[in-house]
Amino acid sequence: MYDVMAVGNALVDHEYVLSDAALEDTGLTKGNMTLAELAEQQELLAFLALADIKSAKQAGGGSAANTMFTYASLGGKPFYACRVGDDEPGKFYLQDLNQAGVTTSEQSIHAGGVTGTCVVAITDDGERTMQTYLGTSSDISEDNINFEALIDAEWLYLEGYLAMSESIQPAMIKLRQQAGIHGTKIAVSFADPAVVKFAKEGLLNMLGNKVSVIFCNSEEARLFTEKKQLKAAARALLDYCQTAVVTDGANSAVIAHRAEDDEGEIIIHEVATPKVADVIDTNGAGDNYAGAFLYALAQQYTLPECGHLAGEVSAQIIQQFGPRLESQRYKDIARRVLTV
Repeated sequence: MYDVMAVGNALVDHEYVLSDAALEDTGLTKGNMTLAELAEQQELLAFLALADIKSAKQAGGGSAANTMFTYASLGGKPFYACRVGDDEPGKFYLQDLNQAGVTTSEQSIHAGGVTGTCVVAITDDGERTMQTYLGTSSDISEDNINFEALIDAEWLYLEGYLAMSESIQPAMIKLRQQAGIHGTKIAVSFADPAVVKFAKEGLLNMLGNKVSVIFCNSEEARLFTEKKQLKAAARALLDYCQTAVVTDGANSAVIAHRAEDDEGEIIIHEVATPKVADVIDTNGAGDNYAGAFLYALAQQYTLPECGHLAGEVSAQIIQQFGPRLESQRYKDIARRVLTV
């Protein structure tokens, strides 16, 4: 019924454009995600209001949700499990996904819960820095997951931010078990350098014995493997997966792949990243990259072709505010890029 089932944190994004000086005043670490309690989130919002910095955009967010939005917009059939409150932001969040073709479940709605929010600070260089209040999403558990959606799915997609959630860990074990039973391949996105820095044990639990694909950026790859050279880091990731997809900003992405046999040949592909003259907002670039890559992979395209589509999609994302394109634009890019 579904091509891919994904699990992730449900967050409504509030984007702000800040100078580097204003960002420094917030105390946030540039380019990273910081978890916050409700009082801290309110304090940050109050600071922005006092500085007369207004929100540029409100949009549905969350790493895996952005990835599934991309996947659905390209023509795939994804299912997304999360946890939102029965409040207006929660309704907005799920409706936004459903309209794009992403199926959700009533199991995702928690009565009385407060839907999580993410303050996304965009500096002049387009870099995104985030402070996240998970809200009810912090308590996501197997009660919020429809395991039946996994039965016919080819892929299970897990976002790295879940490594920071204790409540989801038992469900992670069950998901991996079910994936093994049904022959479902697993893809994991590291999502953010902060995940690797502060929740590596949870990330290792998510990876289990091994997964099919890991998505990450160069900083995350180097942190995780403790290798300074990018290709060496990509190779080292193959101890945890069959295919490692490592993006590197404006530089070429590196895709490392090991043949089916664990002792098989390792192949390294370098896929050029489209040149972008004016980077406006990098929020969601990695999520969209993963969604486009996974879609092309499910359609049996080669790894370089998957990387080419993913690079073109993420290049469009960083030229606008917000983590998602209009649905039709994804199809237009695929029509232009993918060979028949």
